[in-house]
Amino acid sequence: MAANKAPGCPPGELRTLKLAGMMYAKAQDEADAEALGIMAGDYVCFEPRFRVTEKGYIKSRFLDDKLSSAILMGYARYLKDEKVATKRRIYLHFTIYEEVGHGGCAPVPQGVTEAWSVDMGCVGQGLSCTEHQVSICAKDSGGPYNYDVVKTQIRLAKENGIDFAVDIYPHYGSDVEATLKAGNDIRHGLIGPGVFASHGYERSHVDGVKNTMLLLEEYLG
Repeated sequence: MAANKAPGCPPGELRTLKLAGMMYAKAQDEADAEALGIMAGDYVCFEPRFRVTEKGYIKSRFLDDKLSSAILMGYARYLKDEKVATKRRIYLHFTIYEEVGHGGCAPVPQGVTEAWSVDMGCVGQGLSCTEHQVSICAKDSGGPYNYDVVKTQIRLAKENGIDFAVDIYPHYGSDVEATLKAGNDIRHGLIGPGVFASHGYERSHVDGVKNTMLLLEEYLG
């Protein structure tokens, strides 16, 4: 099914359309699409088909980047439930403009000296990361990440038995780079669980989630 917001609908009420009608004979031109209630600017969201297999694989659409959002919320809950006092003040920033060029440009709280993008690690040909690991990005299309941050991430992963991989993504970018481009003089880093088939029907693993969470705990407290 596809869903879009019908004009005048109460908040949360969606009108559903049969996807088959859009894909086969019904929507051959602009008029057909409009007859189905679809217009330019509408959001068409596919069923995520979320499931966790018996072997721990997490399969769903939109794991990039809802999986890392869930990890950050889980980290916040861990701090609360375990009454952990971190070594520094920590802010969580959830942007709805991920990777469009300005997602991390929002005002940075005073006193912040370091920012990370908790995103995802690519899994594929020519890369080291698997779905079971936390990816530590050394460099991407925006250039290298902060040397001290990356080296500390690697050291903590080694010292604490955290399964990790270090990769370079020449065609990849992150929101924390937008934070620097906005003029913030801070250190930056990028980590995330390994995710296969990004922007499709994606796959990760509970091990990758666990290792990402462990690296956050070791680095931040």
